[in-house]
Amino acid sequence: MLKNKFLLLGWVFLILSACDSGNFYEKYNEIPEMEWDMDNPVVFYPEIQDTLAAHSLYIDLRFSTRYKMRNLFLFITTTAPSGISRTDTLEVILADERGRWYGKGWGDIYHLEVPYKKHIRFPVAGEYELSITQGMREETLSFISDVGLRIEKEDLN
Repeated sequence: MLKNKFLLLGWVFLILSACDSGNFYEKYNEIPEMEWDMDNPVVFYPEIQDTLAAHSLYIDLRFSTRYKMRNLFLFITTTAPSGISRTDTLEVILADERGRWYGKGWGDIYHLEVPYKKHIRFPVAGEYELSITQGMREETLSFISDVGLRIEKEDLN
């Protein structure tokens, strides 16, 4: 009986260790009261050490089905440890023309993973700052609940 417990524990450990998705940075920031003011960016501070490996970056969004529009514009500013900054504009389509939401949902909250950059290499090791600001025409954007950043190391073998 004891042998079976150790065998079962070994299988559980093996399965859990095999579930590593390759993410080395993943963080979500909650938008207070689902009201995202354009003057309050969501900021992340990933620590990058491997400048040789390729990476993929994803923006993860959680939003309510009460969100009024089918798209969301984001201004994403990346600042390297050297102080050099770059700003991109990203349009995220949240729903199709008929109003069907993209992503996965439960109740009235949906989660959408958005590819932001693929196959990039960070030029300098250190702490980066990645700031995401909503770029819609409304000063305060309602019904966005969380904004996340996920960085994955790519296995190019």
